[in-house]
Parts: sequence; C-alpha cells; structure tokens
Amino acid sequence: MEISKTGLPDVLILKPRRFFDSRGSFVELFSERTFAKTGFETRFIQENQSVSIETGTIRGLHFQLPPAAQSKLVRVARGSILDVAVDLRRGSPTFGRWIAETLSAKEGEQILIPRGFAHGFCTLEPETEIVYKVDSFYAPECESGFIWSDPDLKIDWPVDESAVVLSEKDAKLGLFKDFVTPFVFEEASR
Repeated sequence: MEISKTGLPDVLILKPRRFFDSRGSFVELFSERTFAKTGFETRFIQENQSVSIETGTIRGLHFQLPPAAQSKLVRVARGSILDVAVDLRRGSPTFGRWIAETLSAKEGEQILIPRGFAHGFCTLEPETEIVYKVDSFYAPECESGFIWSDPDLKIDWPVDESAVVLSEKDAKLGLFKDFVTPFVFEEASR
C-alpha cells in the first residue's frame, strides 16, 4: 500500500495495490496489518455507504462531537469525488485550513480522516457511491457540521453554487466562525 501525506498533518491518502490478470483485478481494501503501517491507531467498528445520483451533490461538512467523535477511512466504490477535510483541532498549526483530494473508483485511493476534522465531498460523476469505515458509532445527538459554502473556509468546490445538490439538513448547517471546538491538537507520535 502506498501511503501519502496531504497538506494537513494526520490526514493521509492510502492507495492499495491492485493486481491485474486476464479476468480483471483484485485489491485488498483493508487489512489491520497493512493499516498499522500508517502509524494511526484505531479500530473501525462501522461501515457506511452513500450513493449520490447527481453530479454536483455535496455532502457535508460533517463531524461528530466527543464523546462520539469519529475517524473515517473513505473510498469511492463507483464514480469520483472531490473529498475535503477541515482541521478543527485547537492549537493545530493548520487549524481552520482545508485540503481537497480527488478520489475515484478507477484509481482506488482512500483518505484517512482522523477525529478532529470536518469531512465533506462533492460528486464529480452521476451515480457515485462512497463507502467509509468509522471508529465510533453514529450518534445523532453528537452530529455537527458547517455549511459547504462557509465564507471563512472558502473551499474551492468544483460546482457552481446554483447547481449544487444538497440535503435540507446540510443546507441549514452553521458557520465555522460560530463553532467553539472541543478538539485539541496533540503532537503526533509518528
């Protein structure tokens, strides 16, 4: 597995090896032994799937608050997305900054987003399917997020504002400037 750093410490891109032959291909999507090479310690306990029918669908920016904060390992099973992570950790040198990575089913990249980051994505193709593992169960009382078009974050989404497809819930999310973060940056041991 290739492990690459991003512009935000602790957010990693993982690219599993693919093996091809005359029948098609094989890839090991997840292995605890291989995942341990990231230096990230967690145990994934739930796997989720979302399917977005239209190009330009934005989901997020989402996160869960403590005590149900979640790390995510995200991959695209069909289609492609622009995946975004925002650092919410007080004291982090990258607090309030975001990165965007293109993930596709064709290339097979995965993004590891630790606790203390908001997450969102925009579909780049119709019928895009996302599968992601989390290390804490869904807790509706702990869910939170920011509006995709937050003026302070200034995320460069690949879709015109008039063409964005949103859920009612995501359209009503709050602003980054009003958020008092419970997340604290801790120097990584790796």
